[in-house]
Amino acid sequence: MLSDKSFPVIEATLPLVGSRIGEITPKFYARLFAAHPELLDGLFSRSNQRNGNQQQALAGSIAAFATHLVNNPGTLPETVLARIAHRHASLGITEPQYQVVYEHLFAAIAEDLAGVITPEIAEAWTEVYWLMADAMIKLEKGLYAAQANGKMWTPWTVAAKTSAGTGAMTFVLEPSDGTPVTPALPGQYVSVKVTLPDGLRQVRQYSLSGDAGTSRSFTTKLDDGGEVSPVLHNTVEVGDILEISNPYGEITLKEGDGPVVLASAGIGCTPTASMLRSLAESGSDRQVLVLHAESTLDSWALRGQMTDDVERLEGANLQLWLEQPVGGAKEGFMSLREVDLPANASLYLCGPLPFMKNIRNEAINAGIPATRIHYEVFGPDIWLAN
Repeated sequence: MLSDKSFPVIEATLPLVGSRIGEITPKFYARLFAAHPELLDGLFSRSNQRNGNQQQALAGSIAAFATHLVNNPGTLPETVLARIAHRHASLGITEPQYQVVYEHLFAAIAEDLAGVITPEIAEAWTEVYWLMADAMIKLEKGLYAAQANGKMWTPWTVAAKTSAGTGAMTFVLEPSDGTPVTPALPGQYVSVKVTLPDGLRQVRQYSLSGDAGTSRSFTTKLDDGGEVSPVLHNTVEVGDILEISNPYGEITLKEGDGPVVLASAGIGCTPTASMLRSLAESGSDRQVLVLHAESTLDSWALRGQMTDDVERLEGANLQLWLEQPVGGAKEGFMSLREVDLPANASLYLCGPLPFMKNIRNEAINAGIPATRIHYEVFGPDIWLAN
């Protein structure tokens, strides 16, 4: 918890630091990469640096963590920290890197707030940083220790590459060596590392979209704005070897016998498709309601897999929203106001952030407790209220 000494300092300076953190973080990254350019090779996303997403992510995490400490003394935002820890572990973040980040981040803070920062303020914000860092380090060590192997990256051979709707591809991978494989849980993701045409290695997380267990399949959309998907779509072929991480992600299908609602939009159907496949493979008798929103029917990346799995489950039903409706699909954007939600349902969400915020709000208004609403956020808004 935040010390009695630092609490009033953080409470008083949070508005100022929070208002400036968006300017501080670009200075931090400039310092960091000037001193450690190797961090852009296989760790930090160059595209997220260019579009500012990484800066927003760091800004959001620090400001939100400090706000939580002030508003909820004696507690930590455990759910959100776990979410970030899984993301860090999928990238291979190590304990010494937190010290590197601290040095350059606080140099940037001192530069930006040179006219107002005092040793007392610097000490209090240092405490905030290390409270967060120490919590993350502990969680990440536990995640690494739970894997079936001690390796960050292992080689996998591309066994299949198939079209999955307009602009999407599904990749099926098999192990390339005898490294023990950690079974994946429905809803988890892996990091995929590729070499770009200019020789730089870049990493991107992809939700596992097919069977869980020891197999690996993921589906990518070409127009995602990043640099990894174009390489996978245009360069990688069957027989090639990719480096991928162990599976991570704490938003997984929970065991039980209660109703399940899987709501997705666009390529966000990948983790919900994995959960649906798991239910179908196990012959589950749970009530399952699958909700999906898409621009056109042809754009639905995992249409065949998901419709087949719905048909395999006696207790499953599918509702579809299309901007250009056909058949029995609803027109426009998904709304839970049009859905008869089962009592005591657990809701799993994945899709663009505005979609998830809207559906989450509608679910709460419909009486689903926040504790039964699960979602994965990839990007700067990882601090979306849980």
